[in-house]
Amino acid sequence: MDIFRNNLDLNFLRVFDALMQERSVRGAATRIGISSSAISHSLAKMRAQFGDELFVRTGAGMQPTSRALAMAENTREALVRVELAVSATGFVPLRSDRQFVIAANDYLSTMLLPKIGAKTRSIAPNIEFIIRPGTRIDLAEQLDLGRIDIAIAGFGLVPRRYDSVELFRDRDLLVSCKNHPLVGKRIEISDLVEFLLVAVSLGGLEEGAKEGFISERGLARRSEMFDRAALVSALSKNGEQARFSMMLPHFLAMPDILAESRLLGIVPAALASHFEQTRQLAVHELPYADTPTPVHAIWHSRNDGDNAHRWLRSLLMDTVPEIWPDRLNS
Repeated sequence: MDIFRNNLDLNFLRVFDALMQERSVRGAATRIGISSSAISHSLAKMRAQFGDELFVRTGAGMQPTSRALAMAENTREALVRVELAVSATGFVPLRSDRQFVIAANDYLSTMLLPKIGAKTRSIAPNIEFIIRPGTRIDLAEQLDLGRIDIAIAGFGLVPRRYDSVELFRDRDLLVSCKNHPLVGKRIEISDLVEFLLVAVSLGGLEEGAKEGFISERGLARRSEMFDRAALVSALSKNGEQARFSMMLPHFLAMPDILAESRLLGIVPAALASHFEQTRQLAVHELPYADTPTPVHAIWHSRNDGDNAHRWLRSLLMDTVPEIWPDRLNS
């Protein structure tokens, strides 16, 4: 309250937020459409008013102080709410040029984006979809700062500040090259010992993964893109262990890796079907029972009342059944 009694210029908050996101005076100036000198002038005034440097120039750019980091989320929240209040009067997809930022891995992008692009080509031709990788970034921070509209992944724990909806449930299948020795045969547990496996993991112990999940600011996202526990359990009954040739950070390299090899890949069922149709891979049932994995879309609850965001969520929910028709019954 003391700051407001001292006549804080609320435009300073826009400058602060731009510096927090860009970590550069020039980048912040470009972001909000003013000169670099105006950014520097505003920063000098903020430093005096807050009694803190806020941003320190380093070789890696303008790095925020601990005071600035403590202010960042609330500042972004306030600015986003103001933007939503101003834009809440209406949203017309046909005339909108809004950008939507979605976080998703390569599998989900491959399956969803062609359908979404086809749906929006005529009804929302100027809307832009920006896809961020659902890996190697702090999804919680990006959602909190308003840099991501929706994140799609397998989540184990979702904090109350987010809303979510279950889109579908994934189950695993095996894929191989067309001339693999196991094509046309029923795969047994022993085959998973004889033939090396390829799977996808979006983060391991080095990223802080624990029991297949990476936790960031209370948000736990799935890091293992297959049911490792079911695989390990099935093999251990025969006194065996899983033998992996490669653990990949993404799915789309897998067809080339499997080509003309004796390797077996573990992938989600929808992607296995896609690889069968487009990359000439053979699809095999697992020789063990896996547990279908829920995949959710999550967003910050402050976006609930935004008409544009509601449209985006509706578009997503309309598209998912075309790809996963039995989406909740796997």
